[in-house]
Amino acid sequence: MVLESRQLGFGAPFRKTTHRLAGTACNMKKLSFFWGMSGIIFILMFAIYRLAPMAVALKDTPLELLHWVALIFSMIYMAYAEGYKGFFLSFAPRAAVRAHYLAKNPRVLHIIFAPLFCMGFIHATRKRKLVSFGLTMTIMGFVMAVRYLPQPWRGILDAGVVVGLTLGCFSILYFCYVVLSDPERVSISADVPPEAHSV
Repeated sequence: MVLESRQLGFGAPFRKTTHRLAGTACNMKKLSFFWGMSGIIFILMFAIYRLAPMAVALKDTPLELLHWVALIFSMIYMAYAEGYKGFFLSFAPRAAVRAHYLAKNPRVLHIIFAPLFCMGFIHATRKRKLVSFGLTMTIMGFVMAVRYLPQPWRGILDAGVVVGLTLGCFSILYFCYVVLSDPERVSISADVPPEAHSV
C-alpha cells in the first residue's frame, strides 16, 4: 500500500507534466503550419497593396482601344499563367505540403522562418532552392522594370499581376484546407533534402 501511494504521489505530477509537454508540442505544430502559410499570404497581400493603386488609377486615365485590349489580355494571361499554373498547380500545393511536413517535423529554426521554409528557401532540395530563388529574382526584376513604364501601361501590367496574386492567395487558402482535412489528396512532393526522409 505504501509503494502504491508513493507511485500515485509521483505519478500524478508526472502525468500532468507529460500532458503539458504534449500540449506544447501540439501547439508548436499548429503554430508552425499557420505561421508559415499566413506569412506567405501576408507577403502576397503586401504586394497586392503596393501594386493595386496603379491599377485602380486606370479609371482616371483615358484608355484607347489598344489599351483596353492590353488590359483584358494582361488580366486573363496573368490569371492563367500566374494564378492557375504558377500558384494553383505548383506553388500553393507545395507550400501547403511543406507546411504540413514542418508541422510533423518541427524544428525551432524552421518554425521561426516558417514562411521561408514553406516557400522552399530553406531545408529544400537544391533544385527547389534554385527554382525558388530564380523565381523570386525574376519577379523582383519584373517589378523594378515595370516601375519605369508610363501610365497606362504600368497600370495595365499591375492589374494583371494583382489578379494573379489574388488568385494565388485563394489557392493557398484552398490547399491549406485540403491538407488539413485530407493530406493524401495533395500528391505533390515537399522537396525536402533526401537525408530528411531517413530521419
